[in-house]
Formats: sequence, structure tokens, C-alpha cells
Amino acid sequence: MANLRILYIASEIDPFLNTSRVAEFVGKLAPAMQEKEAEIRILVPRFGVINERKNRLHEVVRLSGINIMVGSEEQTLTIKVASIPGSRLQVYFIDNETYFHRKFVFLDKENKLFEDNDERLIFLCKGALETVKNLEWAPDIVHCHDWMTSLVPMYLKTTFKKDPILQNAKVIFNVYNNAFTERFGEDFPKKAKMVGIEDTTLAPLACAGFQELISIGIQYADAVVKSEEVYKGDFDLIFAGKDAPYIANNEEGIENYYQLYKKLIGA
Repeated sequence: MANLRILYIASEIDPFLNTSRVAEFVGKLAPAMQEKEAEIRILVPRFGVINERKNRLHEVVRLSGINIMVGSEEQTLTIKVASIPGSRLQVYFIDNETYFHRKFVFLDKENKLFEDNDERLIFLCKGALETVKNLEWAPDIVHCHDWMTSLVPMYLKTTFKKDPILQNAKVIFNVYNNAFTERFGEDFPKKAKMVGIEDTTLAPLACAGFQELISIGIQYADAVVKSEEVYKGDFDLIFAGKDAPYIANNEEGIENYYQLYKKLIGA
């Protein structure tokens, strides 16, 4: 079997940013898969709290400069890259002055969700897939982590389903206990729309909250995994009728992920 190609898309990764289990988990899983000789690409947002000088981020000019549509607005995508210390792994950072150049991650100084978190989510999901196309690197697995990547499975199975780079990729969606109570606006479906997606598909995302985001990720993923054992709120409704095993973040769990990857691509 040729080297397995795995794309990780997440809200954060240790050691660049660590505000939840997402960062810790992806920070362990990606290097472990590289040790199994998998080819790895990692894409995360370049939140303003990530110090560029300290972490030695630099712009990848050939991948930067394209415009991403968020509703009727165009936002410029900048790609920066840095290596994880002590490894051969590079992390690609999705950057944009409007969405990420601020001193907080998801919550403002009053501990409220930023009003444009919906647009930041859309920009990450669209920007990540466009970046992979520009890399001309075809992943076997696209492994999405947490609510901020929840639109990626839908985009892969609709807009990008015939794309030469992405059409054969299998997508995994990992769910974490990062629930929030706020809701996006009624115009979220319009902002999220891409070519090949019917309005009826997006309709459930009007005034979407955490549950709706997780549900859309689950709906289009080839496999769903729980990243934490204890769940809050309406998780029973989210997972109703879904096969979503819990895989621990330890040595045994890493091997289970490896076996899941191989199963999905029929290896």
C-alpha cells in the first residue's frame, strides 16, 4: 500500500494554541500517524493569540492571495506555515485580517461568542479545501475536528465531489464537548452556500447552534467518532441512530484510528 495520506483540519493544535482537548488530541494523533509513515498535512486557523515570531510562522506566497466567498463578500486567504518543534511536521495556518487578527479566540473580553464566528467557520472550511487543491495533494482521509470544521464533510460530498484532488477522500468527523448556547443568524445558510448545494440542504442551518452544526457534520461524514466520553445537553439527540464510537486518546486509541483509516480506504 502506498503511504496513507491524511489531512487534519482542526480549530487548534498544540503547541501553537491549546484551549481545549482538540489541540492536545490532534497534536498527538498527527505525529503518531507520521511515525507510521503516513503523509500528513495539518490546517488550522491562525488566531491572533498565536505569536508569529515566537512560532516562526512565515507566509507561503504561492498558496496565498485567493479570495474566499462568505455570502456576497470576498475575503482574502493568506497561508502561513510553521513546523512543530521536534518533528518533521508542518502546520498550515489559515489567516485573514478580518477574521483572525484579534486578541481572543472564540469569546470576546466579555466572554461572549464573537458575532462573526459563523463567518470565521465558513472561511476556515472553504479556505482549507481550496488550500489543499492548490497544494495539488490528494488526501485519502480528511479528518475534521470539532464544530468549527462541521461544514467540511458537506462541502466534500457536494461542491468538491468531482474535484480531481478531493473526490476520492473519505471524511471523518470528530465530536468534542465544546458546546455553546448561542446561535448564528438566519443568513448563515446564505453565507455558507457553495456551488452544487441545494437551498433545502442548507435550510436546517438557519439560526444554527452547536447541535445543528454537529448534526450537519455527522450527516455527511463517512465515519463519526466521539473524542470524549461524557457529553452534555442534547447529545443523545445528535447521535440518535448514528454509529459514533468513542476512541480514547492513548496508544491503543491511536492504533484504532489507524485501523479506521485503513478500513475506510479499503486497505
